[in-house]
Amino acid sequence: MSIDGYVDSADEERLLLSNDADFDRVDEVRAGCDAILVGAGTVRQDNPRLLVRDEARRRARIARGERPDPVKVTVTGTCDLDPRARFFTLGEAEKLVYCASPAVPSARRRLGGLATVVDAGDPLDLARVTGDLARRGVGRLMVEGGGTVHTQFLTAGLADELQLVVAPFFVGDSKAPRFVGDGTFPWSPHRRADLIEVRQIGDVVLLRYALSDRFRD
Repeated sequence: MSIDGYVDSADEERLLLSNDADFDRVDEVRAGCDAILVGAGTVRQDNPRLLVRDEARRRARIARGERPDPVKVTVTGTCDLDPRARFFTLGEAEKLVYCASPAVPSARRRLGGLATVVDAGDPLDLARVTGDLARRGVGRLMVEGGGTVHTQFLTAGLADELQLVVAPFFVGDSKAPRFVGDGTFPWSPHRRADLIEVRQIGDVVLLRYALSDRFRD
Protein backbone atom coordinates (compact mmCIF):
# COMPACT_ATOMS: atom_id res chain seq x y z
CA MET A 1 0.00 0.00 0.00
CA SER A 2 1.01 3.65 -0.27
CA ILE A 3 2.11 5.60 2.79
CA ASP A 4 -1.48 6.83 3.13
CA GLY A 5 -3.01 3.34 2.89
CA TYR A 6 -4.16 3.04 -0.73
CA VAL A 7 -3.60 -0.07 -2.86
CA ASP A 8 -4.34 1.54 -6.23
CA SER A 9 -5.20 4.86 -7.81
CA ALA A 10 -8.65 5.95 -8.97
CA ASP A 11 -7.44 5.89 -12.59
CA GLU A 12 -8.11 3.04 -15.00
CA GLU A 13 -4.41 2.24 -15.29
CA ARG A 14 -3.17 -0.06 -12.53
CA LEU A 15 -0.85 1.59 -10.01
CA LEU A 16 2.34 -0.39 -9.32
CA LEU A 17 3.28 0.14 -5.71
CA SER A 18 6.08 -2.38 -5.38
CA ASN A 19 9.47 -2.95 -7.02
CA ASP A 20 11.08 -5.86 -8.86
CA ALA A 21 12.74 -7.29 -5.76
CA ASP A 22 9.46 -7.37 -3.86
CA PHE A 23 7.56 -8.82 -6.81
CA ASP A 24 10.12 -11.65 -6.72
CA ARG A 25 9.55 -12.06 -2.97
CA VAL A 26 5.81 -12.35 -3.60
CA ASP A 27 6.50 -14.96 -6.26
CA GLU A 28 8.48 -16.95 -3.69
CA VAL A 29 5.60 -16.75 -1.22
CA ARG A 30 3.17 -17.87 -3.92
CA ALA A 31 5.36 -20.86 -4.73
CA GLY A 32 5.14 -21.99 -1.10
CA CYS A 33 1.33 -21.85 -0.94
CA ASP A 34 -1.30 -24.42 -1.83
CA ALA A 35 -3.81 -21.87 -3.14
CA ILE A 36 -4.14 -18.16 -3.96
CA LEU A 37 -7.41 -16.32 -3.36
CA VAL A 38 -8.60 -13.03 -4.81
CA GLY A 39 -12.00 -11.39 -4.85
CA ALA A 40 -14.13 -11.25 -7.97
CA GLY A 41 -13.52 -7.49 -8.18
CA THR A 42 -9.80 -8.13 -8.51
CA VAL A 43 -10.43 -10.68 -11.27
CA ARG A 44 -12.54 -8.10 -13.13
CA GLN A 45 -10.34 -5.05 -12.59
CA ASP A 46 -6.76 -6.39 -12.57
CA ASN A 47 -7.23 -9.59 -14.62
CA PRO A 48 -4.41 -11.31 -12.67
CA ARG A 49 -2.62 -14.45 -13.86
CA LEU A 50 -1.95 -15.81 -10.35
CA LEU A 51 0.91 -17.98 -11.59
CA VAL A 52 4.37 -18.73 -10.19
CA ARG A 53 6.73 -16.86 -12.53
CA ASP A 54 10.17 -18.23 -11.63
CA GLU A 55 10.93 -21.46 -13.52
CA ALA A 56 13.15 -22.85 -10.75
CA ARG A 57 10.31 -22.46 -8.27
CA ARG A 58 7.91 -24.13 -10.68
CA ARG A 59 10.30 -27.05 -11.08
CA ALA A 60 10.67 -27.30 -7.31
CA ARG A 61 6.90 -27.56 -6.93
CA ILE A 62 6.78 -30.33 -9.53
CA ALA A 63 9.60 -32.15 -7.73
CA ARG A 64 7.47 -32.04 -4.56
CA GLY A 65 4.64 -33.73 -6.44
CA GLU A 66 2.64 -30.52 -6.84
CA ARG A 67 1.35 -28.68 -9.88
CA PRO A 68 3.56 -25.80 -11.08
CA ASP A 69 1.03 -23.24 -9.80
CA PRO A 70 -1.12 -23.13 -6.68
CA VAL A 71 -4.88 -23.62 -6.91
CA LYS A 72 -6.66 -20.43 -8.03
CA VAL A 73 -9.58 -19.34 -5.86
CA THR A 74 -12.08 -16.51 -6.10
CA VAL A 75 -15.17 -15.56 -4.11
CA THR A 76 -18.21 -13.84 -5.57
CA GLY A 77 -21.73 -12.89 -4.62
CA THR A 78 -23.07 -12.59 -8.16
CA CYS A 79 -20.61 -14.51 -10.39
CA ASP A 80 -20.26 -11.49 -12.65
CA LEU A 81 -17.06 -12.97 -14.09
CA ASP A 82 -15.74 -13.10 -17.63
CA PRO A 83 -14.91 -16.69 -18.67
CA ARG A 84 -12.15 -15.19 -20.84
CA ALA A 85 -10.34 -13.73 -17.79
CA ARG A 86 -6.77 -14.93 -17.27
CA PHE A 87 -7.87 -16.44 -13.95
CA PHE A 88 -9.66 -19.12 -16.01
CA THR A 89 -7.62 -19.33 -19.21
CA LEU A 90 -3.97 -19.34 -18.05
CA GLY A 91 -2.18 -22.17 -16.31
CA GLU A 92 -3.03 -25.74 -15.47
CA ALA A 93 -3.92 -25.12 -11.83
CA GLU A 94 -7.31 -26.11 -10.48
CA LYS A 95 -9.76 -23.17 -10.40
CA LEU A 96 -12.35 -22.83 -7.62
CA VAL A 97 -15.16 -20.27 -7.59
CA TYR A 98 -16.96 -19.90 -4.25
CA CYS A 99 -20.32 -18.36 -4.95
CA ALA A 100 -23.27 -17.14 -2.87
CA SER A 101 -26.04 -19.73 -3.03
CA PRO A 102 -28.53 -17.80 -5.23
CA ALA A 103 -25.94 -17.38 -8.01
CA VAL A 104 -24.65 -20.97 -8.04
CA PRO A 105 -26.87 -22.30 -10.87
CA SER A 106 -26.05 -19.42 -13.22
CA ALA A 107 -22.37 -19.61 -12.24
CA ARG A 108 -22.20 -23.26 -13.21
CA ARG A 109 -23.85 -22.53 -16.55
CA ARG A 110 -21.57 -19.53 -17.18
CA LEU A 111 -18.26 -21.11 -16.27
CA GLY A 112 -18.94 -24.62 -17.52
CA GLY A 113 -15.80 -26.72 -17.43
CA LEU A 114 -13.49 -23.80 -16.68
CA ALA A 115 -13.78 -23.99 -12.90
CA THR A 116 -15.41 -25.83 -10.03
CA VAL A 117 -18.25 -23.73 -8.62
CA VAL A 118 -18.86 -24.27 -4.89
CA ASP A 119 -21.88 -23.12 -2.89
CA ALA A 120 -20.52 -20.81 -0.17
CA GLY A 121 -23.82 -20.01 1.55
CA ASP A 122 -26.20 -17.06 1.60
CA PRO A 123 -24.70 -14.68 2.43
CA LEU A 124 -21.30 -15.93 1.34
CA ASP A 125 -19.48 -17.35 4.38
CA LEU A 126 -15.68 -17.16 4.37
CA ALA A 127 -15.38 -19.64 7.23
CA ARG A 128 -17.28 -22.09 5.04
CA VAL A 129 -14.90 -21.29 2.18
CA THR A 130 -11.76 -21.89 4.22
CA GLY A 131 -13.24 -25.07 5.70
CA ASP A 132 -13.94 -26.43 2.24
CA LEU A 133 -10.45 -25.49 1.07
CA ALA A 134 -8.95 -27.35 4.03
CA ARG A 135 -10.96 -30.46 3.10
CA ARG A 136 -9.53 -30.15 -0.41
CA GLY A 137 -5.99 -30.27 0.98
CA VAL A 138 -5.21 -26.55 1.09
CA GLY A 139 -3.02 -26.05 4.13
CA ARG A 140 -1.59 -22.63 3.27
CA LEU A 141 -3.80 -20.06 1.58
CA MET A 142 -2.46 -16.77 0.23
CA VAL A 143 -5.09 -14.00 0.12
CA GLU A 144 -3.98 -11.34 -2.36
CA GLY A 145 -6.95 -8.99 -2.29
CA GLY A 146 -8.62 -6.75 -2.96
CA GLY A 147 -9.70 -4.46 -0.16
CA THR A 148 -13.14 -6.01 0.38
CA VAL A 149 -11.66 -9.49 0.71
CA HIS A 150 -8.89 -8.22 2.99
CA THR A 151 -11.50 -6.58 5.22
CA GLN A 152 -13.66 -9.70 5.34
CA PHE A 153 -10.81 -12.08 6.19
CA LEU A 154 -9.33 -9.77 8.82
CA THR A 155 -12.57 -8.82 10.56
CA ALA A 156 -13.55 -12.50 10.67
CA GLY A 157 -10.25 -13.37 12.36
CA LEU A 158 -9.39 -15.87 9.63
CA ALA A 159 -5.90 -14.57 8.84
CA ASP A 160 -2.85 -16.05 10.55
CA GLU A 161 -0.30 -13.63 9.13
CA LEU A 162 -0.32 -10.23 7.48
CA GLN A 163 2.44 -9.25 5.06
CA LEU A 164 2.17 -5.53 4.43
CA VAL A 165 4.51 -3.71 2.05
CA VAL A 166 4.58 0.10 2.19
CA ALA A 167 5.58 2.08 -0.92
CA PRO A 168 7.39 5.42 -0.45
CA PHE A 169 4.72 7.75 -1.84
CA PHE A 170 1.22 9.07 -1.28
CA VAL A 171 -1.87 8.58 -3.47
CA GLY A 172 -3.92 11.32 -1.82
CA ASP A 173 -7.26 10.51 -3.47
CA SER A 174 -10.20 9.34 -1.36
CA LYS A 175 -11.79 7.80 -4.47
CA ALA A 176 -8.93 5.29 -4.71
CA PRO A 177 -9.26 1.82 -3.13
CA ARG A 178 -7.76 1.33 0.29
CA PHE A 179 -6.04 -1.68 1.83
CA VAL A 180 -9.10 -2.32 4.02
CA GLY A 181 -12.51 -0.76 4.49
CA ASP A 182 -14.52 -0.04 7.61
CA GLY A 183 -15.08 -2.90 10.02
CA THR A 184 -14.63 -4.26 13.51
CA PHE A 185 -11.18 -5.80 13.59
CA PRO A 186 -9.86 -8.14 16.32
CA TRP A 187 -6.76 -5.93 16.69
CA SER A 188 -7.17 -2.59 18.43
CA PRO A 189 -5.32 -0.30 20.87
CA HIS A 190 -6.25 -2.89 23.50
CA ARG A 191 -5.08 -5.89 21.45
CA ARG A 192 -2.06 -5.09 19.35
CA ALA A 193 -0.92 -7.32 16.50
CA ASP A 194 2.46 -8.99 16.99
CA LEU A 195 5.10 -7.44 14.69
CA ILE A 196 7.54 -10.23 13.84
CA GLU A 197 9.65 -8.78 11.02
CA VAL A 198 10.63 -5.47 9.44
CA ARG A 199 12.61 -5.72 6.21
CA GLN A 200 13.74 -3.07 3.75
CA ILE A 201 13.45 -4.23 0.14
CA GLY A 202 14.92 -1.51 -2.02
CA ASP A 203 12.70 1.53 -1.59
CA VAL A 204 9.79 -0.35 0.04
CA VAL A 205 9.47 -1.87 3.50
CA LEU A 206 7.91 -5.21 4.45
CA LEU A 207 6.05 -5.47 7.76
CA ARG A 208 5.03 -8.96 8.89
CA TYR A 209 2.46 -9.42 11.65
CA ALA A 210 1.45 -12.65 13.39
CA LEU A 211 -2.31 -12.49 13.80
CA SER A 212 -3.21 -15.80 15.39
CA ASP A 213 -1.93 -18.67 17.51
CA ARG A 214 -1.96 -20.73 14.31
CA PHE A 215 0.89 -18.68 12.87
CA ARG A 216 4.03 -20.57 11.89
CA ASP A 217 7.17 -18.71 10.85
